[in-house]
Amino acid sequence: MSKVYSLKSVQIIPITLDEAWSFFSRPGNLKDITPSYMGFTVRSKHSGDRMYAGQIIEYTVKPILGIPLYWMTEITHVDEGKYFVDEQRFGPYSLWHHQHHFKEVSGGVEMTDLVHYKLPFWILGDLANALFVSKQLREIFDFRYKTVEEKFGK
Repeated sequence: MSKVYSLKSVQIIPITLDEAWSFFSRPGNLKDITPSYMGFTVRSKHSGDRMYAGQIIEYTVKPILGIPLYWMTEITHVDEGKYFVDEQRFGPYSLWHHQHHFKEVSGGVEMTDLVHYKLPFWILGDLANALFVSKQLREIFDFRYKTVEEKFGK
């Protein structure tokens, strides 16, 4: 049986909590903070422009060799201005649980992303994680960190 992995990213953003929530709770903004090589496209026609519990969001991503994959997530929990959680319903992982937390701190907002994920195919999934998945996820979150700094400041 393959393992459950986790990834955590914490960033202080020099904006108000309202500004942070307004930006990060809009599914359409996700493409702007995702590396272009991922070919990330929101495909949903009826998801709305603000996150809410029960919301289904459909994407296309191209994480490996430019091959498009379908990905569907559900926003399962929302506490306005504090956190939201997206969970994969269909897609490349056998488990994807992504928490987005926001907290006012001196100088702005502390944003914490906590992802738990599991890959399919047991030992082959663990091997894929060791060879490239873990590294690629870290690169995506590093890109987001840098892009958020460029957009909102350090």
